[in-house]
Amino acid sequence: MNTASQPSTDGSARATVKALYAHVRPHRWVVALGLLCALAGATGGLMQPLATKALVDRLTSGQTITTVLLALTVLVVLGAVADAVGAYVLERTAESVVLAARRTLIGRLLRLRLTEAERIPPGDLMSRVTSDTTLLRAVSTQAVVGAATGAVAFVAAVVMMAILDVVLLGVTLGVLVVTGGLVALVMPRIAQATERSQEAVGEISTALERVFGAFRTVKASGAEQRETARVEAAARRAWRHGVTSAKWEALAGSADGLAVQLAFLAVLAVGGARVSSGAIPVSTLIAFLLYLFYLIEPVSQLIDAASQYQEGAAAIWRITQVQRLSTEPPTQHRSAPPRLPTALSGPASVRFADVSFRHRPDVPYAHQQVSFEVPATGTTAIVGPSGAGKSTVFALIERFYETTSGRILLDGQDVRHWPLHDLRSQIGYVEQDAPVLAGTLRENLTFAAPDVTDADIRDVVRRTKLDALVDRLADGLDTPVGHRGCTLSGGERQRIAIARALLRRPRLLLLDEATAQLDAVNELAIRDAIAETATQTTVLVVAHRLSTVTNADRIIVMDAGRIQAIGTHAELVVQDQLYAQLAATQLLTPDPTTPRPSPLRVPEGPSACDR
Repeated sequence: MNTASQPSTDGSARATVKALYAHVRPHRWVVALGLLCALAGATGGLMQPLATKALVDRLTSGQTITTVLLALTVLVVLGAVADAVGAYVLERTAESVVLAARRTLIGRLLRLRLTEAERIPPGDLMSRVTSDTTLLRAVSTQAVVGAATGAVAFVAAVVMMAILDVVLLGVTLGVLVVTGGLVALVMPRIAQATERSQEAVGEISTALERVFGAFRTVKASGAEQRETARVEAAARRAWRHGVTSAKWEALAGSADGLAVQLAFLAVLAVGGARVSSGAIPVSTLIAFLLYLFYLIEPVSQLIDAASQYQEGAAAIWRITQVQRLSTEPPTQHRSAPPRLPTALSGPASVRFADVSFRHRPDVPYAHQQVSFEVPATGTTAIVGPSGAGKSTVFALIERFYETTSGRILLDGQDVRHWPLHDLRSQIGYVEQDAPVLAGTLRENLTFAAPDVTDADIRDVVRRTKLDALVDRLADGLDTPVGHRGCTLSGGERQRIAIARALLRRPRLLLLDEATAQLDAVNELAIRDAIAETATQTTVLVVAHRLSTVTNADRIIVMDAGRIQAIGTHAELVVQDQLYAQLAATQLLTPDPTTPRPSPLRVPEGPSACDR
């Protein structure tokens, strides 16, 4: 199990800051450049009240003000340029942070262990790559730089105000401290509302993924309104929590203006009295008031940074949760050849030695001390009632799951000792559902073997009876097949999945109900292709059709996660009661070799869009 070191996700501020720094660290020098530009812009603004004071003093004394006006103009222009450069640098860096986070998440999600992927709804995982990383954009740069710039500008302004008049500074700070305390009470509520809103957004994605995964079934069942209500409920929850967050953000955002306005009134009253008493000149009061209004921006930056941090903290928490999920070891680049000894060629042998397995400690065992051996070459069929553990055999060979106890050996070597990429490169696997991906027919055929030649594709298309399909499609192999292959029938998808596995030239071919949706004619053709393949490859097939089972070199009978019997069809019909019952039941399934009274073909299974 991959236990790469990740930041703690206990939800504490320290853990959040640590995770945030991990995202920002590769870009820290660019962020520092943006910070310097922001400080340069702040410095220009910081000098303007002093220049104004000098201007008032010169007007009072009758001196020329040209130099002061020129200096003010230069300060304004330089500050604007510095702000523009800093804003561009930070926005670009923010996009880079989001890109890096998304690349990391995508790479990790595609390496998740099957147990993790089955536990978390796909829509929720997708929302963490999309909406959660979007929130990361603001907090990773704008909040960091805003907080730093605001803090420096605030301290600098306070120092300048202290130089001008300590009494007025005390009045100002008193008002700001009271207002700041109220804002501090609001911030945790923003974080809580944002986290709940993001969770609701994940629920929207999950609900939509559920609907589009069975779109025709939803329509045929007249369930549009019910499913719409389900998605809308999640959307309303996201709206409700978003509005709550907006309410607290609005309250926090208005605090800076309110604080400065209250401070202005207090300073105006106290300062006016001090000017009347001769304690300070009027120019000092004007400069102090300008600094007071200057404080609006740094205070606003600090409050905005705190708000963005509270929003980002929820996103960082959800992103870090994904980063802690268990993953498979990184695989080699797909184009790299498997690093195997030269001796490992030809058909592979498989052996299960006292294998037990269960998905979690709180569920029953799917396999209990399963032991059998499959020699190289030939076809081995696995039969048994539903839930007997047949498909689990394939999942354990592929190491989608790890055995609870016992060993699985491929060519005499424990599969846990094989590099995962090397192990799977030896195997062709046709799943029960025969998934087809959005894309062209060619992309689907070459998905497991992208470097095959056109001659290889033509040969496997002929062997799997896909040539009629290729001729029918407008652009042949380069025709898009729709979302999940929804333009294809179930039988066509199964033949594509078989062709995809055969193009990989595997040493071990795993077929899980691979012909369940084929008509009799196509099943016979596929059966011949598999029989031909079995002379050079070890074929392990889970099947219910008697026509597939009777031709196998050996048959493994499973029941309730145990091996019931092993033998040939003729032997098992006589020796094993369970197999005899299964065979008698399956005699109802038409045998493709039996002459049919009508030339009409049994239609293949439905399109994927019918699901």
